[in-house]
Amino acid sequence: MKNLRNFSIIAHIDHGKSTLADCIISECKAVSVRQMSAQMLDTMDIEKERGITIKAQSVRLEYELRGEKFILNLIDTPGHVDFSYEVSRSLASCEGALLVVDASQGVQAQTIANVYIALENNLEIIPVINKIDLPQADIPKVKHEIEQIIGIDCENAICVSAKTRQGIKELIETIITQIPAPKGDENAATKALIYDSWFDNYLGALALVRVFEGQIAKNDELLVMSSGKRHLVLDLFYPHPINPSKTRILSTGEIGVVVLGLKTLGEVQVGNTITQTKSPAKEAIEGFEKAKAFVFAGLYPIETDKFEDLRDALDKLKLNDSSITYEPETSLALGFGFRVGFLGLLHMEVIKERLEREFKLDLIATAPTVTYEVYLTDDSMLEIQNPNELPPVNKIQKIKEPFVKATIIAPSEFLGNVLSLLNRKRGVQKKMSYITPERVLLEYELPLNEIVMDFYDRLKSLTRGYASFDYEPSDFKEGDLIKLDIKVAGENVDALSIIVPREKAESKGRELVKAMKEIVPRQLFEVAIQASIGSKIIARETVKSMGKNVTAKCYGGDITRKRKLLEKQKEGKKRMKAIGKVHLPQEAFLSVLKID
Repeated sequence: MKNLRNFSIIAHIDHGKSTLADCIISECKAVSVRQMSAQMLDTMDIEKERGITIKAQSVRLEYELRGEKFILNLIDTPGHVDFSYEVSRSLASCEGALLVVDASQGVQAQTIANVYIALENNLEIIPVINKIDLPQADIPKVKHEIEQIIGIDCENAICVSAKTRQGIKELIETIITQIPAPKGDENAATKALIYDSWFDNYLGALALVRVFEGQIAKNDELLVMSSGKRHLVLDLFYPHPINPSKTRILSTGEIGVVVLGLKTLGEVQVGNTITQTKSPAKEAIEGFEKAKAFVFAGLYPIETDKFEDLRDALDKLKLNDSSITYEPETSLALGFGFRVGFLGLLHMEVIKERLEREFKLDLIATAPTVTYEVYLTDDSMLEIQNPNELPPVNKIQKIKEPFVKATIIAPSEFLGNVLSLLNRKRGVQKKMSYITPERVLLEYELPLNEIVMDFYDRLKSLTRGYASFDYEPSDFKEGDLIKLDIKVAGENVDALSIIVPREKAESKGRELVKAMKEIVPRQLFEVAIQASIGSKIIARETVKSMGKNVTAKCYGGDITRKRKLLEKQKEGKKRMKAIGKVHLPQEAFLSVLKID
């Protein structure tokens, strides 16, 4: 156990975590040069294409230092704000963390958030300054920023370049000398934390565990402490991206994969504690948070007969991503579909893309919403995620919406732009401080509903891509909120309903019908697009009718023949107005996202 080192890599998105992990794997000769590839630990195509890590991955490495053999368990974590729960559970299983900061960009919002998670878990943090080969790298400035903002001494920070492999040997030696070995009693009752799980077509549900006390051996009977169910260990192996190696025993401090032969992930929920049936531990490992959905959107198949296929696809996807939640719902405009809960907007994009790619589905996603707490006049409380679940206005006492604590780091030259965006989004300033004369740190309280649409994209475009953003949920606060409905040709389109603050309702309604006018295809009759609050119409646009050339068949002849045909068409159009039904294109449902 004294030669074991469990560590994680934490950083902001794009600071080079996955490339650094590749370098450490290569330096430990865990993978042959022939098998080596970029983003070794990223297993999904979508991760490699977008250059982001979505799922945390682990690998067991061996390294020899001064004639002594050490085992390094490396956990690569995602950097995007949506996947911060992956970071929290990975760090709960480590003794140390490498804090990677880009030498050209400095400390970013997600860097701070991840460091706080590491400090809560009492981890040994090693500052690592990456990309020192870049011409714009400013090492002294970055060291000063880390000391100023995070308060970690950077006198002995390791400077590396994952691209040129400079400083990697020194980094591995620092990991071995500075990160403490795991603690725990090998003879105590077994306690192991499940910190990741996924589904394998051949082996069933797999649990990636960290053994805190005791040991797990092949053919042992294990008890899942939360459910009280018992399972036999069919196999054990150490994690590796290409060649997982089998083992007969997982000892205290080790990380390994347990095969229990289960068909669903329900029994191996992340955060569960497992112990031996014959001498169980008295209490489970505490302090572990479950993944909680923040953003909800309706997913509907474009072809309505594909509803069952979508259900099967979501069932299969949940086996590999237990953080999604879903329940069936119906819409008059879109038919049968599912209301799906996501961790954030990027998570929603990724899930939708995976469903379309891996399961060959064509989907429409409705505007993302959040969970609202609705207090009724009879003092009961409802939680709703869909605007159409909102009860009648006369039964509502008050509505509370979720708020988040947002941290934004931006260049000070764009401060005015950022502040006006935050004020438009109903933000309340809590803190503003200059890290350096060129960079400013802002802490704001914002309604979650205001940031799920397009906040991050707007922030990036206003600061030429230099701002970074991170948020964590705070609490629910009362708001003056109402439901805004959209009518097309006199019919309510339930999939376009949104909940908005009262003072923004009219402007939002006007902009939405304006955007819809450009998208709704012209018909043979006029189409009215209206925004309404209850029965009151607040905005209207009209899509002009498309004139059918009824006189095309008249070659010359008396003008009265043409006039007669045109009069006949006019009469027909009047009749059609009442019975016309409009098919909306997919862009209409996305137009809700683009208005501000």
